Amino acid sequence: MTRCSATVSRVTPLLLTSLAVGCGGDRSRSPTCGLALLVGPRLIQQQLSVLPYVLTDAPRGLAASLPALVAGTAQQGEVAVAYGGQRLILIYQGPNFPAFPTDSAVYAVLVVDDSTQRAQGVLVYESVRPPPTFPQLGTVKGGGGDKTIPLYGVRVDWPSVSNPRCPLLGAPAQAPR
Repeated sequence: MTRCSATVSRVTPLLLTSLAVGCGGDRSRSPTCGLALLVGPRLIQQQLSVLPYVLTDAPRGLAASLPALVAGTAQQGEVAVAYGGQRLILIYQGPNFPAFPTDSAVYAVLVVDDSTQRAQGVLVYESVRPPPTFPQLGTVKGGGGDKTIPLYGVRVDWPSVSNPRCPLLGAPAQAPR
């Protein structure tokens, strides 16, 4: 046996064991899912700078609730959906709603799949908001209802920002009401 084949025969069982551990169990704790939780929200946030993909009106017929996530965290929340005239009023329910370090540093984005036109959920960002002239779809209330942040919307190529093995916004939204 050559030195190279001896090394390969030792590495192969280790590689197979690593693959079995990486592909089984709780996928949400895998490195791939951890990376997806960082990259997906960043790609969606960048899409806000591509004007043809920015939503200018609140979509109608949304589910009664949608999955929600504070970018940079792993704990899922949800938003209850209501309309106030032509504007959306979402109520955030879940962990990690931002504490508002400054008035202009927190906002939310309604994410819509550009191929199906289906709302996938809401991401909350602790980042500089878009300018005041940017089209706002409504608001998100959180932190016990005493904090309100602006809601914007964007269409994205959902399969390119959410890994099916560890979906960015959890399970798909319920059927529209």
